[in-house]
Amino acid sequence: METTICAIATALGVGAISIIRISGPQAISVVNSFFMGKDLTKVKSHTINYGHFIDENKKVIDEVLISVMKAPRTFTKEDVVEINCHGGIAVTNKILEILLSSGCELAQPGEFTKRAYLNGRIDLVEAEAISDMIYSQTEAARALAIGQITGGLSANINYIRNQLSDILANIEVNIDYPEYNDIPVITTEKIRNQLKAIKVELNQLLTDSQNGRLIREGITITLIGKPNVGKSSLLNALIQKEKAIVTDVAGTTRDLVEASIVLSGIKINFIDTAGIRKTKDKIEQIGIEKSLKAIKEADMIILILNNNEKIEAEDQDLLNLIKQKNKIIFINKSDLEKKIELSRAEGEYIFGNTIKDNGLNALKQKIIDTFNLGQINQQDPNYVSNIRQISLIKLALKSINNCLTEINDNLPIDMLTIEIKNAFDLLGEVIGKTYTEELLDKLFSKFCVGK
Repeated sequence: METTICAIATALGVGAISIIRISGPQAISVVNSFFMGKDLTKVKSHTINYGHFIDENKKVIDEVLISVMKAPRTFTKEDVVEINCHGGIAVTNKILEILLSSGCELAQPGEFTKRAYLNGRIDLVEAEAISDMIYSQTEAARALAIGQITGGLSANINYIRNQLSDILANIEVNIDYPEYNDIPVITTEKIRNQLKAIKVELNQLLTDSQNGRLIREGITITLIGKPNVGKSSLLNALIQKEKAIVTDVAGTTRDLVEASIVLSGIKINFIDTAGIRKTKDKIEQIGIEKSLKAIKEADMIILILNNNEKIEAEDQDLLNLIKQKNKIIFINKSDLEKKIELSRAEGEYIFGNTIKDNGLNALKQKIIDTFNLGQINQQDPNYVSNIRQISLIKLALKSINNCLTEINDNLPIDMLTIEIKNAFDLLGEVIGKTYTEELLDKLFSKFCVGK
């Protein structure tokens, strides 16, 4: 990469400090031509240098601190310069404008991280984890991202790939040099045992990936019930904010209302839905359609029923709708006279009310217990956490299963290498040993500019 790129690395706005990052072969010389202070081309690497940034007319733009980091001991493995200036919009933009007019190119989203990957500084899992770190909203999500940034997950993938590589190498040696007596004889039985062990490891990665998804994306819980049953009141009570409008008029909630809290370090995304009932109101119908979609996509359903009312046809329809779903039934208005027939409400239920916040702690604890959130937070979070990684591991596992089937069908050993090699390559795609430009463009386009 012969171009030198630059971008503002901090959020644009008023603040104490802004950072402009430059990377590439001309990074030091370009910045040096606008720096009044030490000769940056002669300073030691990884030093911070005080001075003033000036324009082409020697007019001072700002008082700055400039960090000089020489290749290859940098994030991109190129020469990198970071200009620390005052955090005003005008001064930051002015410095960036001068750099761009002097031959630097404006970095694309994620281009610094992309260069780090292409130059071998990080692998693809670590690159994706950097983005996850930036957007993490909970301590568990941060821990998951840092585990991947420091290579924990990559080490697991590389370990499995090395096992597959050893199998392939042993097969090739036995085929090419059968006359050598000191070469360990590879048999289908040995291969079967090795592949079964690898299958266990891949299955464990996929099992743990559910934990990774929960940490990274959170848990989506949809609140449902007939109109005016107390869904919005329950949402407000759970998040302890007046997020949803609460009135005694049935059908007040027309659209989905979303809010979140953190339980045991995991983000819980609550969705308050429109009351589900038969209606001729077109706007309410749209809201009900969104509610039905939210039910399908939810990790858990909380169905709200009223303690002081018998289960009606609308309630029964909802009970039937979520029969196969992960659910909790919240019996609201527990302070009023009990009229509900619990024998008709199949599933686990919790009594409570939103006036005195009764039952809310029990409800939260049930969510924690259902998803084993305490256990997830205590484990070493080297989990697979995104769809790209999970889908590739599933395909690799499929190849391993295909190979085991071929062994059972007594195929020749040399034929087994096709599926083993395919599994090896697929796991290589997880960490970016192989890639396409289209994949990289799509992946790094999600990053912010300057990262």
